[in-house]
Amino acid sequence: MLRSALLLVAALWVTSPAPAQTPLVQAHSHNDYEHARPLHDALDQGFCSIEADIYLIDGQLLVAHDREQVKRERTLQALYLDPLRERVRVHGGRVHRDGPPVTLLIDLKTEAETTYAALREVLKPYRDLLTRFTATTTDTRAITVILSGNRPTKTVEAEIERWVGIDGRVPDLTAQPVPSPHLMPLVSDAWRTQFTWNGQGAIPEAEGRKLAELVRAAHEQGRRIRFWGAADREEMWRAQHAAGVDMINTDRLAELAAYLRASAAK
Repeated sequence: MLRSALLLVAALWVTSPAPAQTPLVQAHSHNDYEHARPLHDALDQGFCSIEADIYLIDGQLLVAHDREQVKRERTLQALYLDPLRERVRVHGGRVHRDGPPVTLLIDLKTEAETTYAALREVLKPYRDLLTRFTATTTDTRAITVILSGNRPTKTVEAEIERWVGIDGRVPDLTAQPVPSPHLMPLVSDAWRTQFTWNGQGAIPEAEGRKLAELVRAAHEQGRRIRFWGAADREEMWRAQHAAGVDMINTDRLAELAAYLRASAAK
């Protein structure tokens, strides 16, 4: 009897939703699928941006960091799209009740064109949830899908109506012509390609100015900005947060959430 009661308590603990957290628009769950509860761990902390790497294998979009880690049951639909649709249904049209849009950053690990062709078909049943882009408009909805990794930029740009945006790179901020923010709503880059500071001590003055300038340039063009590969520590979060970086990468969900909430309370 005692064992049965304990099992029931454990089951309820696993399946019961966590108390709602205030959404954190700057919190980005890097390689989200590596957490114990993909998607759910991040959303329970209030994250508004989630990253999933996908491989096209035998017609299925499978989520994993490396090719040898794929598992047939870990599809993009099962881990992300279906749970997101259910959250939107339960929460009255938003992933977080009354909250901002949530970004699903999809990193294409296999060949760009074939993977995107499969993804386009997978996304069709979810279009009522997804931000709609055209050459001149962005109709923001509950979930904004942005493609990173092997990006089919020209193919996406040629579409009259599309349900994904493209993740740009820092050189796109000064490209001629500058890409439309309706095609490229986000610019991301490796921290180490832009900066030498690794999060220890104060950020050097020159690098702090450069960071602020990149943020300013992205915002003037109507884009968000993100860096990957930065030291995952509070000093780095503080510098990016102060500069206005829109999506702060982390694998340490609870710690970044606590930092952002403490900062907001000051």
